[in-house]
Amino acid sequence: MSTEYWFNLRTGEVEEGAQSSWSQLLGPYPTREAASEALKRVKENNEAWEDEESSEHWDDDGGHDRKPTS
Repeated sequence: MSTEYWFNLRTGEVEEGAQSSWSQLLGPYPTREAASEALKRVKENNEAWEDEESSEHWDDDGGHDRKPTS
């Protein structure tokens, strides 16, 4: 079994194997380097989701404004 790495939000450190409470961890990541970049990835994902939410795609009501057919 390969080693998993976790980023600890409370301490800002990478853990080899989950050593802390799950509520404090991001992961698992396949490498120590990937775990150390966890907050960077979270920030990038949040920015991408914000961009996606502001796109025209989300202006569509998804059919929620349609009247039911009988």
